[in-house]
Amino acid sequence: MKKKHEHIVETVEKNSIAEELGIEPGDRLLSINGQEIEDIFDYQYYVEDEELLLLIEKPDGEQWELEIEKDPDESLGIGFGAGLMDEYRSCCNRCIFCFIDQMPPGMRDTLYFKDDDSRLSFLQGNYVTLTNMSEHDIERIIRYRLEPINISFQTTNPELRCRMLHNRFAGDALKKVDLLYQGGIEMNGQIVLCKGVNDGEELERSIRDLTGYLPLLKSVSVVPVGLTRFREGLYSLEPFTKEEAKEVLEVIHRWQRKIYDEYGLHFIHAGDEWYLLAEEEVPEEERYDGYLQLENGVGMLRLLFNEFEEGFREMKGDDRRVELSAATGKLAFPYIRKMADRIEEKYPGVKIHVYCIRNDFFGERITVSGLITGQDIIAQLKGKELGSALLLPCNMLKADADVFLDDLTVKDVSDALQVPVDIVKSSGQDLIRAFTREESEGNRKRNEEEMKQGIIQER
Repeated sequence: MKKKHEHIVETVEKNSIAEELGIEPGDRLLSINGQEIEDIFDYQYYVEDEELLLLIEKPDGEQWELEIEKDPDESLGIGFGAGLMDEYRSCCNRCIFCFIDQMPPGMRDTLYFKDDDSRLSFLQGNYVTLTNMSEHDIERIIRYRLEPINISFQTTNPELRCRMLHNRFAGDALKKVDLLYQGGIEMNGQIVLCKGVNDGEELERSIRDLTGYLPLLKSVSVVPVGLTRFREGLYSLEPFTKEEAKEVLEVIHRWQRKIYDEYGLHFIHAGDEWYLLAEEEVPEEERYDGYLQLENGVGMLRLLFNEFEEGFREMKGDDRRVELSAATGKLAFPYIRKMADRIEEKYPGVKIHVYCIRNDFFGERITVSGLITGQDIIAQLKGKELGSALLLPCNMLKADADVFLDDLTVKDVSDALQVPVDIVKSSGQDLIRAFTREESEGNRKRNEEEMKQGIIQER
């Protein structure tokens, strides 16, 4: 039996159409113009009509039919609790490279949820495997133009894909790409590369096959599998060596040249980690085609460095005296150190201590700053020269709170190290301001509040 959608009204805007009609928090939306509402996309589609018939059910079971005339872009003023108005769809695969399977026990519950929801691909940029996607989902994506859709390909070899995802339907799921392509839906792709599994000739095959979806498939990233120290009982995977990383880059760069000559874009992109492994410089900005996969770790370092250079050229330098510290992961460390050196050259009175935080929590093979924990920062910076403030990148924290992956807070780190902690946004300009102590408003307010609290406690 199909689950009935429960769309409970959580908020009603003051002086809105909904308030005027007597809709209240706790009411349930049943349908619009006779159409059952599945999620936020259905809702947004149907409420654009100028004439609406809403079916509302009150908490006591009484149903109201409400006729509404409004402007096409006029809001009803109804808010729902969940962003999708529906439950997130969890993953039905058991991928050999799944990062969540490599998480230690005892972390917050949300970190163990495996989503594989095409709607989140559109809303949040998540990558989906297509194994959860029905024909109905495909139809809605095309009807509502939910694009781009981000797809985790891993390989275009159907048999190999079944083995990698531990899902016997994973190979057939690739046929859904054809339907999206025929529907004119823009896509981006990802390949998580596993040594001895989908690299070498299999990578060549995947790139070759995926070029068939150009130009609607805008980009495909190739990222190395992330391996934590918590892999007991999981599929045996080994990290790539320096030489193997160079070989992967050679394949990608060769295909970039070939595809660019034909289509005018580079299409296939290497994640920044490959360049760290190969000990090579990240490519110039033009090779990233407008940074289509920044959130996937493709081009983040180049963009950061270029933004820094742009802002740096406009700076005159002066005699200000500043001593502070910055901490980051192994991947970004050489670039942050280089930018700090440039600041120190232009501002002789500025001293910046840059520290590379080794990931002891997940294991040294994890090099990105976004997976650094508060406890690793504290353990490795105890007794170090930190100056007047410690700078940390914003991607170390939960999106909506000052909390690290291990649930330690910014205040916990600040208290343990006895230094103010400033959170720096991800742009090069923000980094310049932080290095030169031209604080962001957010950090200024945070520091002022902490100072006030400290004074109160002392009293």
